[in-house]
Formats: sequence, C-alpha cells, structure tokens
Amino acid sequence: MKNVLLIFVVFIVTGFCSITFGTNSPVKKSTVNREAIIKNLMVGIKSDNYGLRTSSAFLLGEFKADEAVIELLSMLHKEDSDDARILAALSLLKINDSRGIYAIKQAIRFDNSERVKRMCEKFYHHYLENKLK
Repeated sequence: MKNVLLIFVVFIVTGFCSITFGTNSPVKKSTVNREAIIKNLMVGIKSDNYGLRTSSAFLLGEFKADEAVIELLSMLHKEDSDDARILAALSLLKINDSRGIYAIKQAIRFDNSERVKRMCEKFYHHYLENKLK
C-alpha cells in the first residue's frame, strides 16, 4: 500500500513539475499584448512612486521599448536618486537607440555623481565592445 501511494505521489509531483517548467513562456507573445504592456509601463515611469518608476524603467529596457527613450532620457537627467539614473542608463543601453547611447556618453562627463559616471562609463564601454563584434 505504501509503495502504491509513493508511486502515485511521485507521478503527481512529476506531472506538476513538467507542467510548470515545461512551458517556455506563460504569456502569449503578441504585438497587442506588447503594446498594452509598454503603454502601462509608460504610465508607471511617470508615477510619483519611486519603486514603480524604477521597475517600469527596468522593464522598458528589457522589452527594448524604443518608444520609451524620451522618458528614460528625462529620468537619466532629472532623477534625484543615483540608482534611478543608473537604471535609466542601463535601460537606454539595452534599447540601443543612438540618442540613449549619446546621453550615456555625456553622463560620463557631466553627471554630478561619481557613481553614475563610473557606471555610465562601463555601460558605454560595453556598448563599444559589442559594436565592434
């Protein structure tokens, strides 16, 4: 009886694992879905909530949303937090728009924070290395 129960539990656990880990993406990839996501993230990046702003900026970079370049540029120039400016620069790097890359290059020279300058310099060098490949 115990062996039958053990085998049954193993099959159930294996079934759940294959269902959970067997799928590539739970979200259907479509342009309509992407547009809705980008639209919501663009609202989030303008929020007064710091966490929402920064997570929206990060996700816009992950989606390579070139529609968000202007908002991310604004964030890179105007945000009070070093972390938020670094995050905006990272997202601009991921989007790989020429305006964003130029802003990262200029932040190396003109940003008030040494930390932001140093991170932007790393981002810019990463961009140059990948450009040459």
